[in-house]
This record gives sequence, structure tokens and C-alpha cells, in this order.
Amino acid sequence: MTNSELIEKAEKASENSYSPYSKFRVGAALLCDDGEVFTGCNVENASYGATCCAERTAIFSAVAKGKRHFVKIAIAGTSDGSFSSITQPCGVCRQVLSEFCSENFKIILTDSNGIHEMNFSDIFPLPFVLSI
Repeated sequence: MTNSELIEKAEKASENSYSPYSKFRVGAALLCDDGEVFTGCNVENASYGATCCAERTAIFSAVAKGKRHFVKIAIAGTSDGSFSSITQPCGVCRQVLSEFCSENFKIILTDSNGIHEMNFSDIFPLPFVLSI
């Protein structure tokens, strides 16, 4: 699947966002190693702490279906429908992604300058690791 196709799925997923407080709709499209795509949108809550980001919604949906190996994720966010600014994953989403990402996992973002692909390790070089 091309990055453009994955971004398109993320943008489409943002249409289902429940964001009455921030008015910032986010969609994510997660590509599994077997080619299946899981999408997610942000779901806000009046208590804010109970809000779930689009990236985690997509990841949790995939994990609930038994998926554990992911290739890349596309993220698109908008408050005005234009997708003109890059929307990056928050720290919590980065930590959750780190549980499932290989060294080659890619983050796909979009803005008015086009589509940007980067290595996950470049945006989250030192994830928390439980040492027992």
C-alpha cells in the first residue's frame, strides 16, 4: 500500500472523530505486515484524561484482532478540514507504538507541503523498557 493510500484512509477515519472539546479531528491508518489496515480516530472525553488518540484506537483495534506486527502508520489531523499542518503522535501513542514497532517501522505524516515519511526511531529514540 502506498503512503498516499494510507494517508487517504487516515483522513477518511478522521471523519468519525468525536472531538467536541478540541474540535481537532485526527485519523490514523495502521498497516500490518500481512497487508491489513486498521483505522482509528480520536475519541475525546470531558475529563480529557479518558480521551483516546486515533493512533491508539487503530493499534488497539488491530491487537484485538490478534495482530502484533506493523509496518507503518499514517496520521492526519485537522480542525478546519484542510490537513495543512503535520499532526504527530503524542508521547503516550509513541510509547504504545514502541511495543509493536520494529526498527523499520515508518510514520507517515502529511501537510500542505506533501507527504512525509520518517523512521519511528527518529521521533522516539529512547522508549521506556521494563527491566525486571
